[in-house]
Amino acid sequence: MNRRWTQIGLLACSLLGVAVLAVVDMRRTAPGPLTHVHGRVEELDGGANCVACHGGWFASMTDSCLECHADIGAQIEQADGLHGRLGAPKAQQCSLCHSEHHGANFAIVNKQSFALAGSRDPANFDHRLVGFEMDGKHLELDCAACHEHAAAEILPAGARRYLGLDQDCASCHEDVHQGSMIVACASCHGQSAWDGLHSLGHERFLPLVGGHGGLDCRTCHAENSTHSLEALGAGSTRAARRTCLDCHDSPHDDAFLAGVARLAGQPAPQACVGCHAAEHESFRDERLTVTDEQHAESGYALDAPHHELTCAACHAPELPEFAQRYPGRDQDRCSACHADPHAGQFASGPFSGGDCLACHERQRFEPHAFTAVMHERAALPLTGVHAETECHTCHEQPAGGGPEAARVFRGTPARCELCHADAHAGFFAEGFVTSGAPAQGECAQCHGTGSFSDVPAERFDHARWTGFAVRGAHEQEGCAACHAPSAAPDGTGRSFGRVEAHFGAFTGCVTCHADPHAGRFDQAGLPQELDGRRDCARCHDEVSFRSFPRGFDHGRWTGFALTEEHAAVSCAGCHAPLARADAVGRTWGRSRGARCSDCHPDPHAGQFTVAGRNDCARCHDSAAAGFVDFDHDRDSVFPLSEAHARLECAACHKPVLHGEDEVVHYKPLKQECADCHGVHEEVLLRRQPRKG
Repeated sequence: MNRRWTQIGLLACSLLGVAVLAVVDMRRTAPGPLTHVHGRVEELDGGANCVACHGGWFASMTDSCLECHADIGAQIEQADGLHGRLGAPKAQQCSLCHSEHHGANFAIVNKQSFALAGSRDPANFDHRLVGFEMDGKHLELDCAACHEHAAAEILPAGARRYLGLDQDCASCHEDVHQGSMIVACASCHGQSAWDGLHSLGHERFLPLVGGHGGLDCRTCHAENSTHSLEALGAGSTRAARRTCLDCHDSPHDDAFLAGVARLAGQPAPQACVGCHAAEHESFRDERLTVTDEQHAESGYALDAPHHELTCAACHAPELPEFAQRYPGRDQDRCSACHADPHAGQFASGPFSGGDCLACHERQRFEPHAFTAVMHERAALPLTGVHAETECHTCHEQPAGGGPEAARVFRGTPARCELCHADAHAGFFAEGFVTSGAPAQGECAQCHGTGSFSDVPAERFDHARWTGFAVRGAHEQEGCAACHAPSAAPDGTGRSFGRVEAHFGAFTGCVTCHADPHAGRFDQAGLPQELDGRRDCARCHDEVSFRSFPRGFDHGRWTGFALTEEHAAVSCAGCHAPLARADAVGRTWGRSRGARCSDCHPDPHAGQFTVAGRNDCARCHDSAAAGFVDFDHDRDSVFPLSEAHARLECAACHKPVLHGEDEVVHYKPLKQECADCHGVHEEVLLRRQPRKG
């Protein structure tokens, strides 16, 4: 309790001390004379009444200032004007900008005041600090032109230096509209000249920039029209808000406008702003952009590869007319923009209806999309090796430039012989003339498209085309037996050997086959042709050289007729089969000869040998009875008398030993009677010399 009373006593003493100091201070003399405008104020008593400015017991100097300068207080309170824009904390420090006690001639509003307020040069005061954006002709005026006392050294009593002006144009300028306009002058007029009209706030309806920025107001707001300046400014009527199409004709079709409007979420008449911005100088402004979605509404979607192109790449800007620049191309008609590299080759024909897309993909020209199935519609279906061949192999690019250098597609030869050299050197030409050739050409008569070496047997009639029928053993052999493959193809690509290259010029069977008869049957006197058959075919056929389908006249061809026992003997009886074919392919041995002794042993042990030869036919005849045709009177030197003729041969011709063999002795016999008749007959016979 005592402590509390102690604290109250100390507080009272402090307040008393402050009061004493205040009284002492109020009695002090001012630090200097006031400025003239303040010194002449009676309440300030020439600077002796300090409380009037510095406040009393319960007031501050700021309160005292604002008591006299209420308009400044209103600015601070409303955050308006120069002081209001400084902010209350700064604006309420009056002495910071307007100091006193420097003498009667001191300017209380000076450069320091302007600098602290944000304007270092009073002559170029930025009026935006007071909410007035001064421009144009106003910048040419002296401050005193609007602020009457701006340059006064001593402000007249009751006057204001800068305050008291209204920003309404009519406060300074005559209203020629005589109050008919409800909008402010600045809504239409600028500060440079009255006739330099503009529309403040017009951006709410249409920003006056770009193409609209340089227009005279009357261009859009003609006199006596619904949208005239007078009608709009007076506020007597509110015409319906205009759309782009109310003033501008659209070159676009309704479908495009409707689509663009739908994308922008706007009504169709206002769809223009989806592409044409207010800032654009014209409808052809280079800043104009069209999105892929908007372009698709024109009926032409900007899919690859068109998605990366500039507008000018397709719509030539140098063309004056809209219809020329934007002709409304069909998306499937590539030729509308792209030059025809084929020089009109496909303007007609099976692929003309689809333009470029008939053969190419939509996204690119290369690689093409022309398939082998599509090629079937052309003159030459692609099968076999043709399907594997590169296009440029058949479709050549002519040398030079211009349309005549276009790669050839239409008119490319479809016949074999027009592309392929004749590997047969015209051998079959005559046959084609008489038989005709397929649509694909002469080669297709026999060859397929897989390989020239692959010739199906059913497509090549060897007899018809070469005159040589392939039958029998020939048919069992492969083609290479007569047409030996070459190690490397020739100039025509042929590796299938020619017969003449292997065997020489064709002259019949002997062209390929060696004559096992060593020309025996081509000797003079023998027929060179039988029933139209020549060469080996006179006796043989193609099945085997061992067969004789038409028989073999042994006597005619060899001079040795096969009769009697010879006719019954098999061929092998005289022509022994060989264990292995000889060098010429012969498998039958040659006969020993045409003489009897060539095959038969001499039963007479050389008794009838004359000059080293035995001529059995002198005595033996296969047609004679008993095979013996011997006339003793004719064929010997000992004619048989009647007595001798009755004797058997053996009566005179006795068996004798000839070496180890016993033979009948025929000659030489003695011809004297005594040689056969008498006692010495047997002795004499035994003494006859033997031929060895």
